[in-house]
Amino acid sequence: MTTPQEELLPGTRRALLHRIAVAQTEGRAPSLVAAVVRGGETVWTGARTSVEGHAPDGNVQYRIGSITKTFTAVLVLRLRDEGVLDLGDPLEKHLPGTGVGEATIAELLAHGGGLAAETPGPWWERTPGTLRPDLADVLGERPLVHPVGRRFHYSNPGYALLGALVEKLRGAPWEEVLRREVLEPLGLRRTSVHPEAPHAGGWAVHPWADVMLPEPVEDLGRMAPAGQLWSTTGDLARFAAFLVEGDERVLSAESLREMRTPAVPVEAADVASGYAYCLGLEIRHQEGRTLVGHTGSLPGFLACLVISTADDVAAVVLANCTSGPAPFTVAADLVRIVAEAEPCIPAPWQPLREAEPAVLELVGPWYWGTQAFALRWSADGAVSLEPLSGTGRRSRFRANGDGTWTGLEGYYAGELLKPVRRPDGSVSHLDLGSFVFTRQPYDEGAPVPGGVDPEGWRGIG
Repeated sequence: MTTPQEELLPGTRRALLHRIAVAQTEGRAPSLVAAVVRGGETVWTGARTSVEGHAPDGNVQYRIGSITKTFTAVLVLRLRDEGVLDLGDPLEKHLPGTGVGEATIAELLAHGGGLAAETPGPWWERTPGTLRPDLADVLGERPLVHPVGRRFHYSNPGYALLGALVEKLRGAPWEEVLRREVLEPLGLRRTSVHPEAPHAGGWAVHPWADVMLPEPVEDLGRMAPAGQLWSTTGDLARFAAFLVEGDERVLSAESLREMRTPAVPVEAADVASGYAYCLGLEIRHQEGRTLVGHTGSLPGFLACLVISTADDVAAVVLANCTSGPAPFTVAADLVRIVAEAEPCIPAPWQPLREAEPAVLELVGPWYWGTQAFALRWSADGAVSLEPLSGTGRRSRFRANGDGTWTGLEGYYAGELLKPVRRPDGSVSHLDLGSFVFTRQPYDEGAPVPGGVDPEGWRGIG
């Protein structure tokens, strides 16, 4: 259900305003704008500014830096869904001659291609893209700093390669493809490659004095797919809703779930900090909440878009300063404020439309060895297998239409769950990736691997 903006409680709105006011003041940002999305709709917007009598609104553009990468990833997933490429394809198959073609498309999307973090030469974010007219200029003489596919290492040049891949396969410039395939269908009319009035100016704030210096605005050229875009809180709020719900004109909800799934090995420090990278999106765990989205920065600008799918709340924060407020922390706090003050009301419980005896026969307790599990059947047609102890392997399973189910998460993701029946049609056991689940612990009437002692259960004496 869509919740109109005015239904946010006054206390919640004040808490949101207070949070961005503190961020703008303590972060010494010339301006900071924010928006909160709930139920797919913008339910709150706020702004703070150093310019008396004027505050930017949801229509003012800011540069969004690396949030651009999420847009580029959407374009690549569209190519995959159309069958033009496979995420497991090496880059060389579609974009030959780069010198780093061993990396797969999925590895580049997830920063697992082993590429350097930055381009060689002068700081690419503060110099014109004409200094790097070709991919060779973006990659340099030593493009790989790690073995391909072995670890997460954030790479801006990797997304320049993905932008070039889109151009090669679509036969059109990256920005033209983006406008035609994503921005226009989603109605993101205030998202653009170059600034369009009204837009904020980018500023560097002196670290030890309350004075400012204007930052240059450069066309990033080949690096544009990694960080070129300008956008607004209004457009990014709509983009956040799309990243959850999907839009069949652009990308399905199923493909977006895939984008939100961690996709590359992380380092111990990343594990400790609760960070992982997906396909063009970041995942962070903070205060028991899972947040997916992306941060962004370019000289003069900071940006963040985060989503808590469990709470059905998203937040966008944009500021026009090179450093100062921590946009992720602020956005995460905006999500937390709404989620805690006005928790998502669950949809009413609904029964199944029709009870299938063959499935109903399977629900209830099962045992893997001596460990007790429960199989439950929900109204969406899925089944779940959960340990009764509360700890251990669990998963939901999608029906395949032939009496079997495929695991959706955790240890059993992709594994096949199938009931095995006796000649008389009764259920002998469940087979889950070769594991045998029986109705009784070590049921002697089922094919338990290793067999069951014929003397049966006994005491200690």
